Amino acid sequence: MNVNLGDIATFQSFLARHRRITVLTGAGISRAGGIPTYRDEEGVWQHSEPVQHREFLTDASRRQRYWARSMRGWPAVRDAQPTPAHRALAALEKTGQIELLITQNVDRLHQRAGSERVIDLHGRLDRVRCLECSTMHTRNAIQEQLLEHNPDPGNALHARPDGDADLPPALEQQVILPQCISCGGMLMPDVVFFGGTVPAARVEDCMAALQRSDALLVVGSSLQVFSGFRFCRRASELGKAIAIINPGTTRADAIADLKLKADCQDLIPALGQFVR
Repeated sequence: MNVNLGDIATFQSFLARHRRITVLTGAGISRAGGIPTYRDEEGVWQHSEPVQHREFLTDASRRQRYWARSMRGWPAVRDAQPTPAHRALAALEKTGQIELLITQNVDRLHQRAGSERVIDLHGRLDRVRCLECSTMHTRNAIQEQLLEHNPDPGNALHARPDGDADLPPALEQQVILPQCISCGGMLMPDVVFFGGTVPAARVEDCMAALQRSDALLVVGSSLQVFSGFRFCRRASELGKAIAIINPGTTRADAIADLKLKADCQDLIPALGQFVR
């Protein structure tokens, strides 16, 4: 552990001054669990563009691309494990200090670590929704269907964000799409795709929790996506303190009251002695 003792003291002081906090987490907290981030430490995009919401709905070839790559990449998300930072936040929740944990991640690692007051802002990758009859299926059940009708591609050699995987275009175009087990309808993962919209009720619940809180703590997010940054902007408008734990640049650095350029896997678990 390479955590700076000064950072521990500063973070401990922040928590002592703000007894009710809303937490916002991003991809950086799951990286140590085996799920890579989309961006580097400066917030620069590192991968090919993901399938957009509208094109998934309207273009069968883009749906093929998504499911072909997901068939190969899903096991990495399925088998990822909660990190020490996930577990430390779950422990902090048990003290009553966390009003709500908002995660931009779709991996459910916070829940598996024991956190209960969680909103999955961008949805859940472990569920698949039928766009015709609204039936929900487990992603594991859809994986079985994919493997039944398509050659087993093996696991991805290099994990990519959110269960994506590199695959030659020719193989993408050959994949047989999964269908709803109930009605045969079109299936879509229960996540907010890029270009999609977070359900309004979900955002309202997050804003209400922020209103009840003394501060906002951001962990492992560059905040480049507006769906997460909006909570920083709102916290600033409300006069709530903002603390950010992220090694690189974030979109909210200019309005943060505290910025710790530390790895959350070092800093947050180091507080364990204070939250037991």
